[in-house]
Amino acid sequence: MAKRIRFSGPAKYCIRGTAILLRCLTIVALRRAQRGPLLPSWNFWVEAITEIMQAQLKRAFFMPVVEARLYLDAVTLVSPVLRRVELTSVCTADVKGRWFVPNSIPAQATMLYLHGGGYSFYPRDYANLITDITLVSKCRTFALDYRLAPEFRFPAQLEDALRAYEWLLHEAAGQQIVLAGDSAGANLSLALLQQVRERRMRMPAVVILLSPPAKFDLDAAKLNVDERFDWVQKWMLAHWANWFCDAQQRTDPLVSPIYADLRGLPPIYIQDGRVEILHQTIEAFVNVARQQGADVVLDSWDEMNHDFQFFGADAPQSQTALKRIGEVVTSRLRHAATAAGERGVLAPAQNQRPA
Repeated sequence: MAKRIRFSGPAKYCIRGTAILLRCLTIVALRRAQRGPLLPSWNFWVEAITEIMQAQLKRAFFMPVVEARLYLDAVTLVSPVLRRVELTSVCTADVKGRWFVPNSIPAQATMLYLHGGGYSFYPRDYANLITDITLVSKCRTFALDYRLAPEFRFPAQLEDALRAYEWLLHEAAGQQIVLAGDSAGANLSLALLQQVRERRMRMPAVVILLSPPAKFDLDAAKLNVDERFDWVQKWMLAHWANWFCDAQQRTDPLVSPIYADLRGLPPIYIQDGRVEILHQTIEAFVNVARQQGADVVLDSWDEMNHDFQFFGADAPQSQTALKRIGEVVTSRLRHAATAAGERGVLAPAQNQRPA
């Protein structure tokens, strides 16, 4: 079943968003008819969604951030996979977010999901991606709605994530924990892991990261990439960094995990695309982590861009990547349970005292 378009919010944003959507679809159709796909492996929808996301985000950056959030939510795509989960909101003094619970798949673990959006946006479209990851991972997922920049700057998001993790340890007592995040949420996941280790709390069994920013003190102008292929542009990185933290904070290991002590962390599985602008820094982070002895696996997809898993069923590459996430989660959970059983302790107690 195809995705449907949902309109919400002020009419001016719905009209503007629809106009950009139609313009991008026309541009892509004409371009492909004249010159073929922008990249050989791109089908129409990969190219169209990339064009649309790039255009919408460019427009959003020239609005006040509160208006930009409304604009990005005005025209969204609703995937039929949402029918396969039950959504329940949580709003307490300490934690705000939503549960994504599969309707017909027994949950093998509990996942904490930290969304992307440059620490500044949390578009409604994220429900599609979180649902896809929930279903392939066979988890019940809590997606945290952390405070956003620039109204709330570092370390507000980390404080929210740590409170949510502590809450989830009680909420999911007796279950294994999976930590996952994309983009800024993947960066936040790495900061959270450092805090969990320092507090000697129970570690997740496995960590899933999609396109993690690893270096905020980045001179994006020096990145050797072709921006045509990614919906994130170099100049956007500086905006997000300025909104998120002060310049002197950008070498803090909790902001730029490439400078972190990565020993004693649970297995980390990373996916990215080789044409996304962050690919070089992601590879550099993985090399640093492996030099420290961390258990890190990176899968990079040819001709795919930032957070390409968002394409879902519209791209075979995304379907393959999502399937791989499910395989990794199941394998790591099984391994953790087996290791815990051999030690004669409950499975969730693994990694409780990292080295």
